[in-house]
Amino acid sequence: MDIEVLYATNEHTKYAELVCQLIYESALKRGTGIAKRSPEYIEQKMNDGKAVVALDGDKLVGFSYIESWGHDDFVATSGLIVDPEYRGHGLAGRIKEKTFELARRRFPKAKIFSITTSLPVMKLNTRMGYKPVTFSELTDDEEFWKGCEGCCNYDVLQRNNRVRCICTGMLFDPEDPDNAGK
Repeated sequence: MDIEVLYATNEHTKYAELVCQLIYESALKRGTGIAKRSPEYIEQKMNDGKAVVALDGDKLVGFSYIESWGHDDFVATSGLIVDPEYRGHGLAGRIKEKTFELARRRFPKAKIFSITTSLPVMKLNTRMGYKPVTFSELTDDEEFWKGCEGCCNYDVLQRNNRVRCICTGMLFDPEDPDNAGK
């Protein structure tokens, strides 16, 4: 496969609807929570230079984006999705690495975090230096947590006072000596 993984620009906004569809279908298939995002939200990430796309020619086959929180002290890597026909070939890892690179480039001093229910994503994160953490170690920015409202497991998060959920929180701290050079 000759798939290009690159930083998204405004020329990629035409894929926003498809990104939302892939995220929705993945959530249904896995039966786990993935917060819903609108095409306008995805377009904004692309326009702001905060997204990564994977293209097979002119076909979108993967996506991810970043968002900064807490006065840029934290950056979330989110929305990692790979078209089902392209799974099992290491593409998720390539997208995750490019998204991580984007986060480090745009916000070099920020702690980078990911919240996921996906074991493969947890493995990717671990390989990149993320460590599992409680939600209390993540941003306390209320706007971030409002983003969880679109998830089918939001009631679990609320019931546990935003301490635990079905998801696992993972954090990359650039100050952690284990992450020197990453």
